[in-house]
Amino acid sequence: MKFDPATYKITDGGKFGRIMLVTGLIGLALAAVGFAVDREHFFFAYLTAFTFWVTIALGALFFVMLQHLTSSTWSVVIRRIVESLTAPLPWLFLLFIPLLFGLHQLYEWSHADVVAADAVLKAKSGFLNPTFFTIRAVVYFAVWCGLAHFLYHASVAQDSGHREEHRKRMRTLSAPGMIIFVITTTFAGWDWLMSLDPHWYSTIFGVYFFSGGLWAILATIVIVVALLQRRGVLTKEITVEHYHDLGKLLFGFTIFWTYIGFSQYFLQWYANIPEETKWYLNRWVGSWKAVSMVILWGHFVLPFGILIFRGVKRSPRLLMIMAVYCVVMHWVDHYWMAFPTLNKDGVHFSWIEIAATVGIGGIFVWAFWTKFISRAVIPVADPHLNESINFRNM
Repeated sequence: MKFDPATYKITDGGKFGRIMLVTGLIGLALAAVGFAVDREHFFFAYLTAFTFWVTIALGALFFVMLQHLTSSTWSVVIRRIVESLTAPLPWLFLLFIPLLFGLHQLYEWSHADVVAADAVLKAKSGFLNPTFFTIRAVVYFAVWCGLAHFLYHASVAQDSGHREEHRKRMRTLSAPGMIIFVITTTFAGWDWLMSLDPHWYSTIFGVYFFSGGLWAILATIVIVVALLQRRGVLTKEITVEHYHDLGKLLFGFTIFWTYIGFSQYFLQWYANIPEETKWYLNRWVGSWKAVSMVILWGHFVLPFGILIFRGVKRSPRLLMIMAVYCVVMHWVDHYWMAFPTLNKDGVHFSWIEIAATVGIGGIFVWAFWTKFISRAVIPVADPHLNESINFRNM
């Protein structure tokens, strides 16, 4: 890989992109073998991998809009990285299509005979039906891809020379975009994961779905920045001060995710309504009890206890280790949300989960890298760039 510090462009991306593409295709091919071996398990593994990666891309989109709305200066130097992390969204839309062929394996509400015999499902059939489910998914991706596309191109247009209209365009789009994003992401969480158990419901589940993605994208940014700097990219522009802020956000959203998860659990436990508590009871059976404890201790207690220290947040090496750990825990969380619907007695882990995650992940990283190296790696003409590079925590 060759980086030109004068133009802030990666002039030669090397073989990394091709390696990721080939890795993704091999992973998807192996996952297809899993489809032939165990069709039902394949679709749950694929759904877990898909929602894991799509929430990271959605977290990136939210982060970009948030920076525009708050006129943030510290994050300008990392903004192009995050903008490029939204690039996989159109590819994720294509990778969503296989799930449409697995509706019968995944969702109880997709069976007409089951719905006809169940009063609850019959009452929800106007919303939970294959046709409307598919239409909603198309709308979600149209909104997300549209927002990502216009924000990225408005940012790139700024590179040729800043004009105030560029900044206003990005901020003006981010304001209604944030509202539409929140609505579509909430419904996507309900559709793809909550409706796996259509008798259960939670009005806060969409926020839980979103908060995990935001937590994961903060960790992903740390990983990408650290890996780039190891290759000599942006070694002077991104400093320990930026790591510190990313670490603070990662710590803060560790607490936010926990608050949302606990709020959902506590209110449903307190109400003690069978339709609400059954989702948690299903995750307290057999080896699922151990996974539930991993979620509690591994997703909250451990990162909280480590990230609370200032020294960890200001150490790129330690923060990267924690970031990798957080991304892994984000995957465990999605596994925990999806698989108890299939394996009710306990965990039955398979190589298919790994193949699906690597397959979709390879395409994700390839799409990100291809977009990232096509332009300057920072918004070179942003009027706040120098302020961002020289940013210091108080």
